[in-house]
Order: sequence, then structure tokens, then C-alpha cells
Amino acid sequence: MEIQAEKGFAYRRITLLIFCLFLLGILPLQAAWANQDHSYHFGFKKSKNGRLPSITEEGFKHVIDRHGAVFLGDTTQKELYLTFDNGYENGYTPMILDTLHSRHVPAIFFVTGHYVKDQPELLKRMVAEGHLIGNHSWSHPDMSRISNEKIREELSKVKDAVAQVTGQKEMRYLRPPRGIFSDRMLGYSKELGYTNVFWSVAYMDWDVKRQRGWKYAYDQLMAQLHPGAVILLHSISKDNAEALGAFIDEAHKRGYVFKSLDQLPRTQTPPAAPSPAS
Repeated sequence: MEIQAEKGFAYRRITLLIFCLFLLGILPLQAAWANQDHSYHFGFKKSKNGRLPSITEEGFKHVIDRHGAVFLGDTTQKELYLTFDNGYENGYTPMILDTLHSRHVPAIFFVTGHYVKDQPELLKRMVAEGHLIGNHSWSHPDMSRISNEKIREELSKVKDAVAQVTGQKEMRYLRPPRGIFSDRMLGYSKELGYTNVFWSVAYMDWDVKRQRGWKYAYDQLMAQLHPGAVILLHSISKDNAEALGAFIDEAHKRGYVFKSLDQLPRTQTPPAAPSPAS
């Protein structure tokens, strides 16, 4: 319990350290807070020919690691984690859910406020069929540029609305909109009880005007397949919906198992959320 509490106060200790460095004249205050609020756009070196993907050259690995954000699962095991971003419905999520259901594959759907309001029946189906619903913020802002108070509001509105629609009381996973984050944003959302989830497999699938057919999507995913992959897909993509079954079947043939984020080895029980006065 003491170790868990220590993790819960990690962000506050970092803030205190920065302030102490400022008082000692070691770090100018403006530079200290600018560093904490520096915006990063998540990116990675893709897996090719079986080699593992990497974020070592992106300049933010230390921030990801410090706050326990997810980029990879256990790379020694042939395990895969399917994650979908649902900003709005384009008619393909029912087909995606049919495919997952027929193959007994779990997934997580990161939803926005618009999606919650617009698609309550699909949310109910996700939960009823054993999937997780994650937080993608209420209004899809750049979360590195908004205050802690606004971060809390954005996340609480989604969590409360999903609970009201589906009965899912807990919401443990967050995907920052557009993959934009900062040290402060990751630290504060962790205090609120969230594990931030990035990805190690992705391709440009979100442009509905540039769909290239199911085989293109399939090839993109298979080319990046690797143990411990956290796969990012957008549910608005026709290509994704049509390729998903073939991708899952081939991954199974190659010995891969699809798991829920709740089974991710790096995922730990988050600390209790701080009070509004904190």
C-alpha cells in the first residue's frame, strides 16, 4: 500500500522538485514550467521484418516511462491488444463488433462526448459483449494546452456519461486526442486514475476520403505485426472494418492471442483520484 501511495504522489513530487530548483536558482521558473507543458506528438519507428518498434529516437520516451503510459505489451509473448478510436460513427462499428464477437476477440473503444451522446446503443453493445470503453476526452482538445481543471472536466464528463448509458462504473484507460500530450497532462491524468494508452501499430486509416480497399489495410497491419503490439485502428474506416476478420484469422494462424488491456502486464491498479481541492 505504501508503494502504491508513493506512485500516486509522483507527479506532485516532480512539481515540488521543479519549484525547489527554481528557488535555488538552478532552473528559471519559466523554463521549468515550459518543460512540464512542452507538447509532444506521439510517433514511433514502425516494426519491419519482425523487428520491434521503437520510441527511443522521438525525444519523449522518458516522459512515457515516468508516467507508466502504455506503448507496448510484453514483447516476449505473442499477444496483441486491439484498440479503436471512436470520435464519431460512420456506420462500420456494428460490422467491427460482429467480427470481434464471432471470433471471441476483446477490444477497447476510446470514445468522445459526441460518440457517447450519438451512439448509446452501440456503447451498450460494446459493454454487453465484453469490451472496454476508454476515455478519448469530451470535446477532443489538445490536452497539453488546457488546465488541470479542464482536463478533469473533459475526462469526468465522458466517464459519467458512459456510466449512465452502460453501467460501466470504472474507466481506467485514456487516449489523448491526436496523440498530443505533455509531462503535466500525463502526470495529472494518472493522478485521476488513468493509464494513458498509445500504440505500436498504426497506419493512416482515419481519412474517409482515402480508403484504398480491405487488402491495403490488411497488408499495413500484417507488415507491422509483432509480439506485444498495441494496435490503433479508427472505426470510421471502411477498409478496417472489411479487413479485420482476415487480419484476426491470420494473426491466430501465426500463433498470436488477442487480449484485453486489463490483461496487459504493465497495467497496474491506478491510484485513487485526488479530491477537487488537490
